[in-house]
Amino acid sequence: MATKSRVEWIDLVRAIAILTVLYCHSIDGIYIIQSVDIISVSLISRLFEFGSLFIGRLGVPFFLMITGYLLLDRVYDNERVRKFWTKNCKNLIICTVIWCIIYAASLHFVTVRAASLNPMEAGTLLFSHMWYMPMIIGMYLSLPFAANALKDYDNKLISQIALVFTIIAFCVPFITTLVDMAGIHNITLQISMGFSGGVYGIYMILGYLVKKDTFKFISSKLLATVTIISFIVTLVFQYYAFIRAYHFTLWYEFPFVMLGSFTLFELISRIKKVKAYSFIHVLSKYSFAVFLIHNLFRAPLLPLVILLPIGNIAQVLVLWILLIVLSYIAAIIVYRIPKFGKFILYMR
Repeated sequence: MATKSRVEWIDLVRAIAILTVLYCHSIDGIYIIQSVDIISVSLISRLFEFGSLFIGRLGVPFFLMITGYLLLDRVYDNERVRKFWTKNCKNLIICTVIWCIIYAASLHFVTVRAASLNPMEAGTLLFSHMWYMPMIIGMYLSLPFAANALKDYDNKLISQIALVFTIIAFCVPFITTLVDMAGIHNITLQISMGFSGGVYGIYMILGYLVKKDTFKFISSKLLATVTIISFIVTLVFQYYAFIRAYHFTLWYEFPFVMLGSFTLFELISRIKKVKAYSFIHVLSKYSFAVFLIHNLFRAPLLPLVILLPIGNIAQVLVLWILLIVLSYIAAIIVYRIPKFGKFILYMR
């Protein structure tokens, strides 16, 4: 534990989460734009892309599991629900609207200054991360009621229910994909998840179960092995889909993204003392602000980075480093604007 009730390993997970999100968006940017102009990409570069996408997809599950860990293990009465909605939901909705306006205003500037980007590409680069905002707002609206429901059941029953929901939410779509890849089309296996929150709700429940020490009986060695296997399987599956010319987009319902992110989250939760914590704390503190800001830099930087006379892998790393440095500098500056910085960056 750190001072002032900070949980060091939570800050570490949050720091990793935002860095992987920026990394994922660097991968998406370089390879999406490059694919327009380059017919053939080397095998190493392609495998790098697929492996990096797995790493990049860790960020959102980490953020959601942190939310479940911190907020589901509470009791919410009428007054606490009202305060939670006012403090979290209302301000988050206002923040979302403000940033949509900022990005909409930036769209014209980017398309004028970066002639290589058409309005559709620029809009994708600017708004690609904003899907997260309405999702998390919806989760926050339901979270107090989910928390109150969880307290009435023992961890064993919750774990059993979570397992069933996990199979439905992650394995059923995967089976559908496998069937479609096999040439059997137009067959969709779909089971309604009702009020569960779907895959995003399950990530939160997993975070809650980590808080309850549900998985402490699993050895760290086994968890690390499962994380590595999840990475390899995801890499191989993406490459197999690629050579089959099957359009596959790695997303958060992919079972091995869930398995790899969860086992890594549980592993990190066992860290007693985080090295270089002061630095990690800064990365964690501004993580959501950086999430809101970074695409303002990605859109204008991308056309410049792809002109560099270096390979795809190096371009990804250059873009990623630039996004980290510029986004954190901008977040720190904006945060210090009196009566404005904290609000627009949703920092408390």
